Amino acid sequence: MDIAFQTEQLAKLCNESKALRRKYGAEGEKLVRRRLDDLRAAPSLAAMAKLPAARCEELKGNRAGELSVRLHGGYRLIFRPGHDPVPRKPDGGLDWTAVTVATILGIEDYHD
Repeated sequence: MDIAFQTEQLAKLCNESKALRRKYGAEGEKLVRRRLDDLRAAPSLAAMAKLPAARCEELKGNRAGELSVRLHGGYRLIFRPGHDPVPRKPDGGLDWTAVTVATILGIEDYHD
């Protein structure tokens, strides 16, 4: 998949190991980089569903249209499909097999 970032600041954070380590610790840096590598290596979002440790899932409520993958602790890498329009199945659900671009929105613990 192709990866884009919502902001230049977020792109800089995610692409600099030292900045990631400073903000999220060594384990956080390792997992952010792993999940970004997983997304880049996936031919489509459907491949992420096959990585049980990532727990890729669609979010609900006020986060509808966004997805997340697990990092460490309560932290999640939040992203949305980078397509316009977003690929949909006939029933209106997200077509994971057609999502080939992810726009990273942030790294956060939305459980707090």
